[in-house]
Amino acid sequence: MELDATYKAMLMSLQIATVCGYLLGSIPFGLVLTRMAGLGDIRQIGSGNIGATNVLRTGRKGLAFLTLIGDAGKGAFAALLFTHLYSAEQGIFAGGAAVIGHMFPIWLRFKGGKGVATTLGTLAAVNWIMGLCAALTWLVMALIFRISSLSALIAMIAAPLAAFFIANDPGAGWLGVFLAVIVWLAHHANIKRLIRGEEPKIGQKKKQADEETPAS
Repeated sequence: MELDATYKAMLMSLQIATVCGYLLGSIPFGLVLTRMAGLGDIRQIGSGNIGATNVLRTGRKGLAFLTLIGDAGKGAFAALLFTHLYSAEQGIFAGGAAVIGHMFPIWLRFKGGKGVATTLGTLAAVNWIMGLCAALTWLVMALIFRISSLSALIAMIAAPLAAFFIANDPGAGWLGVFLAVIVWLAHHANIKRLIRGEEPKIGQKKKQADEETPAS
């Protein structure tokens, strides 16, 4: 009976962590900040994404930075909060749910961002070694290639590898694998453009990118 009660309590805490993490992740910082700045609907420019990379296409670097902090912070906050309230398992569920919330927010008819910043925030909160490795990988790749999507895709591969082989944290590693899969799936259009050599570089507006891309 006591074991059954303990199991039910754990299951309930995981459900609470997942729902709250999802709702936190659903906060569309890019959309909110650009509207507050009088720039209209960020979904109507560039890639139509609500993340920091598309916000940067408005030319407002400060807004893009705030969007990055907000998107990464909500994943980190969800993971840290429920790790503190319950345990690392609940933190992992909350962080993972925050990424899902960012990508499929209930407030925007489940059409959100691609989850990179929220994933990085979550990974850093769950295991700092994994998060640091992912962030450094993104930074190095961005400096070399200046393509946000390519940097993100490579960072998503580096994260679980760091968790498994450097941090020796299987729980964080499997979270990294799960998030890597959904982030890669969300970037399917970017992957096609990368293969064709048509993916815009960081800070490059969509119109400019189209002008610089040779006609097929």
